[in-house]
Amino acid sequence: MSVRNLLVGVCACVLPWLPSFAAAPPAEPVTVNRIADAAFNHGEVVDIAAYLADQIGGRLTNSPAMRRAERWASEQFKAWGLKDVRADGFDFGRGWWIESSHVRMTAPRALELRGIPIAWTPATNGAISGSVIVAPMITDKDFAEWKGKLKGQIVLVTWPGPAKDDIEAPFQRLNDADIAKLDKYQEPTFDPEARQKRIDRFRFRTKLDTFLAEEGAVAWIQMSRRDGRVVHGEGYGYRVGKTPKLPGLEIGAEDYRRLARLAKLTDVKLEFESRVHFEDADHNAYNILADLPGSDPAAGYVMAGAHLDSWVAADGAADNGAGSAVVMEAARILAGIGAHPRRTIRFALWAGEEQGLSGSSAYVEKYLARRPTSTDPSLADLPPYFSLDTYPVQTLSGFSQLDAYFNIDNGSGKIRGIYTEGNFAVVSLFREWLAPFASLGASAVVAEPTDATDHVFFSRLGLPAFQFIQDPLDYESRVHHSDLDTFDHLRPEDLRQAAVVLAAVLLDAANIDKALPRKVLPTQPRLTDPFHYPDPAKK
Repeated sequence: MSVRNLLVGVCACVLPWLPSFAAAPPAEPVTVNRIADAAFNHGEVVDIAAYLADQIGGRLTNSPAMRRAERWASEQFKAWGLKDVRADGFDFGRGWWIESSHVRMTAPRALELRGIPIAWTPATNGAISGSVIVAPMITDKDFAEWKGKLKGQIVLVTWPGPAKDDIEAPFQRLNDADIAKLDKYQEPTFDPEARQKRIDRFRFRTKLDTFLAEEGAVAWIQMSRRDGRVVHGEGYGYRVGKTPKLPGLEIGAEDYRRLARLAKLTDVKLEFESRVHFEDADHNAYNILADLPGSDPAAGYVMAGAHLDSWVAADGAADNGAGSAVVMEAARILAGIGAHPRRTIRFALWAGEEQGLSGSSAYVEKYLARRPTSTDPSLADLPPYFSLDTYPVQTLSGFSQLDAYFNIDNGSGKIRGIYTEGNFAVVSLFREWLAPFASLGASAVVAEPTDATDHVFFSRLGLPAFQFIQDPLDYESRVHHSDLDTFDHLRPEDLRQAAVVLAAVLLDAANIDKALPRKVLPTQPRLTDPFHYPDPAKK
């Protein structure tokens, strides 16, 4: 017997109290056809995605572009007839944006390099220049080697690893075998040691900035994690009072390796200028929420979400302008066809996802449930993501009202199905709901969980919260967070398909007789491996 068949059998034997959904068919065929007509023949999802990418561009949380996107999305929801459209604020930190930047090598020859300022690092206040020193540092134990050697230098802090062969196609669509591999249940793990390692890695960037400033370095540069001269520029110094001290820059991997090779032979000089600006008028970030009211106020609500914020190396088209456009299009379609769901359908465009799921976690903590925060003041500025496995969980009055959450945030590839996040009880129901869309390639229901996006805080509370399977396209290989994240890497036909599937699934969830089954409310787990000894070589 396969693992999948075994699990289905186990659920049937030991979970007899779960409600039967045999009498809960998908949305009425006429309604599904109206949704399809509104998307395929009269759709606006491509226009929405183009406006976000081309006219607004990269939307770093609390930047002027993000504020413009928040206002524009709110206006669109209101124009389509959504109700209770609001900007739901939460404490975040400073805004930041790039006016312009350039970097070039001036010796041993003149050469323009591909680079981008690291988010939330300060401006150079004019062009700065200096010699480079290659000083790779990955833990604070490395600082001793470079103490007293960095004054007046531009420090290359990344190890210049060798170029990697491209052995996989950069553009991919999933086939049946690829999807089948996803249908494998992953047992949860609890490992406080691994959590501490994540905290240490996050903390290191602040320690590095402090060390470099104390040593009198001029600036620091990191190497792009991808070849192809693409750059990203992620940074996390957005907290008030936690702004980095030195200008930081990321340059393309090929340019970085060239500098490192030359530095073995001769004095290498750089000149760069970073004209960046901080925004401090309002340190609150805002989730944009809009409702399609249900007919039964006591029935709770279902929800769809995507994050509106992005990085700023490019336009945030695939990450996650695409998901935001699909969520907005689903709202437009359902309102436009006059859908009257039993439950309210809430549409959410999150802020601060790129800084540790800040917007969705703020929503959860405000309306659904809270986890204890650390009393250690040195951990106070950690992103919410680091509190995912703290206990006990305290549910709030709104916890029982959320009946389902559906997230879309894996680029612009078409929906191929849904991850059930270990919720065995929804498998048969989701297969029924997706059956009408087999011809669109969207019928898979798989056990594998997904991570690092806005459904996580909901799912880790046992709530029925899900992410869609999407065709990868070139999202992970080239586009994700990079300066290639532009409208040209979207696929309009995929966006239209995704809007149809999302709108129909939302309507199914809103109209089902009994709410979607939940997982259990988590409590403090036991160590997954109580006999583990840490490897001293990895400390």
